This record gives sequence, C-alpha cells and structure tokens, in this order.
Amino acid sequence: MGFVYLAGRVTNIVTVTSPDIHIEHLTDPLDPRLDDFRDLNHSDNRPDLLGGKGLVIAEGPLVIPRLVDSRFPVRCLVGFPNKLEKLLANEHLRAQLADVPVFSVDRETLAQVAGFDMHRGLLASADRVAGMSIAQAIDGARTVVILEGVGDHENIGSMFRNAAGMGVDAVLFGNGCADPLYRRVVRVSMGHVLRTPFAHFGGKSTTWQRELQQLRDAGFHIVSLTPNPQADHLADALVDANGAPYAKVALLVGAEGPGLTEHAMRATDQRARIPMASGTDSLNLATSAAIAFYERDCSLR
Repeated sequence: MGFVYLAGRVTNIVTVTSPDIHIEHLTDPLDPRLDDFRDLNHSDNRPDLLGGKGLVIAEGPLVIPRLVDSRFPVRCLVGFPNKLEKLLANEHLRAQLADVPVFSVDRETLAQVAGFDMHRGLLASADRVAGMSIAQAIDGARTVVILEGVGDHENIGSMFRNAAGMGVDAVLFGNGCADPLYRRVVRVSMGHVLRTPFAHFGGKSTTWQRELQQLRDAGFHIVSLTPNPQADHLADALVDANGAPYAKVALLVGAEGPGLTEHAMRATDQRARIPMASGTDSLNLATSAAIAFYERDCSLR
C-alpha cells in the first residue's frame, strides 16, 4: 500500500491519501484537532481522567489495534508518517478506521502537544462507554478476579495482561481501586483492559463485600488470597472435597502492603495461600495473581 503526500496551500497541512484513509499532516502543536492528546502528563488537564474529557488513550502498534477492535469507539488517530504507514498496511484495520480522523505529525510537534517525547509515535483516542454490570461481566465466565484497594495503575495493568494470558474471563473491582482506563493501565495491560470484561461493585469500604453474594448466587466459589500460613494451600482451595475443580472460581486479591480487609475475607468461601520459601512472606500483587491464575488453569486440565 502506498501513500501519496500532496502539499496544499495551507502551510501546516499535507494531505496523505490511501485507498481507504485520508490523512492530514499537522505541524501546528496548537491545532485543536490534537486536543485529545494534549498535556498527557498534566494532572489537571489530562484528557484520560474521568474529571476531564474521560477519554481512552492507546499508544503504539500493538495496543491501538486492540482499541480499534474493542467496544470503545475510536475518535482520532495520530502518528509519525512512517508509523502510520506501517500500522495502516493492515487492510482490516484500514477498513475499521475508514471514518476516523487520522493525522500525521512529526516527533517535535507531538512532543509539544503531549508534553513529553512520545517515542512510540502512535496515539489513538476513544470515548468511554457505559460500564458493564457485574452480571454482564460474569456472563459465561468460569474464572474471575476481584480487586480490593488496588490503587497502583501498573498493578492493575499487569493484572489485565496476566488475566488475558491465563484465561481469566473478567476483572471485577471492589472499593478503593484506581481507574482501569487510565492511560498507564491501558499501556501496561498491552490493551487487554480494552478487551477483557470488567465491572465495579457498589458500596463503601465496609459494605461492598455484600455484593459478592451475586457471584455466589451465580455458582462461583470465592477464594481470598492471603499470606497467612494458616490458610489453605492454593491448589487445594481450587478443588472440591472430591478433588474435582470448581466449575466457577472467583479469586479475591488486595493491594500490596495492606492486602485484603478482614471484611472482604469474611465474605469469601475460603482463604488460600501461595506456598513460599522460608524467609519470604509475600510476593508482589501481579506475581501472586499470575500464580493463582496458573493454578486455576492447571486445575481445569
């Protein structure tokens, strides 16, 4: 697929055409068509914050196609000319982006817009959509993970990436968790947060746990992860008294440091631990969750 650059009368625009996509080259960092990506590091103006525009921002050639294939409607695509050419060589992607504004920019222009050097050279924005209900997120699921008090964006992003790789069907959020559509979460998850069903429980820090009954009513065996040496071995917690794997399992994990609240653990069916070498009392959140996901997957084989 070739691109043809046609210089127009307006000095800050170069038109690029392809069989399916019309692209304009922008050189003015103040162009309002780039506002979706403005001040991405500014805490007050970030377009991906719920208090602002509430956009979904995807970066790079691996994440952007996952955004395009997701339930979030794409608003705009921006990138360096060579990066766009490689990305849009995919005919399926071109067809999906046929009605989406696409702009090419140079590295300096994009850095001025975003507020820092965007070396990946590709950005896409999308609108948020109405959140799923718990019932919608767990429909057809047999393994889900529930987070409580997880405020670290990288941990949440890693959780989604691990969940996608280990066959976890949905991610559910209890009280005190960070925004799963924050730009860093999208990036660290490699875009899997855009594809994996997720939903939020209602309630406050001492009441949200009551909504776990929805999972129990749907047939889930709910297991909370804890470093407590008195808890059951994780592998044992994933099978019934006859050694058969539970048809549906929900794994509850808490933030690094404080872990799960007692309120949350009391609301589960079983407490489980990951056996560790002497002198080690815990693992980081993403690692612990990945081990739990793997154990669950092994139990089903």
